[in-house]
Amino acid sequence: MPLHSQPVSTMTSQEKYLYHQIHPLKLLTDWSTGIISLYFFWHHHFFAAVAIALIPPIVASSLLIKFANLEGQRASRFGHYVQRYMSRAMETLRLLGFVVMAAGAWSHAPWIIGVGLCIILFAWLNGILLGHPAK
Repeated sequence: MPLHSQPVSTMTSQEKYLYHQIHPLKLLTDWSTGIISLYFFWHHHFFAAVAIALIPPIVASSLLIKFANLEGQRASRFGHYVQRYMSRAMETLRLLGFVVMAAGAWSHAPWIIGVGLCIILFAWLNGILLGHPAK
């Protein structure tokens, strides 16, 4: 009998990629590094801002996809939501929203940061706002 009797995950790589996006550690990493990187964009520290915006989220994603049990995310209401509404287009839109926020920080334009945040929120909430899959 094995020491730990967790069921073997039957998730595909594609499913792991999808559900890791809603793991609390991934969400915390993305939002916190995004906010911190905006500070560095605001002060025109481009390389620091890009490193902060990219490296921790990539590391968190890699670790979660490889090691985390994402069955809880898949079974959750949020998991069902992202399975239906989080398409590659919406993921790209989230990234575009952050680029808009970074441009707003770089140019010291809070309203542009707000536009970028609205783009990100729309990408996350498209299923609620539009009511049909974005795929």
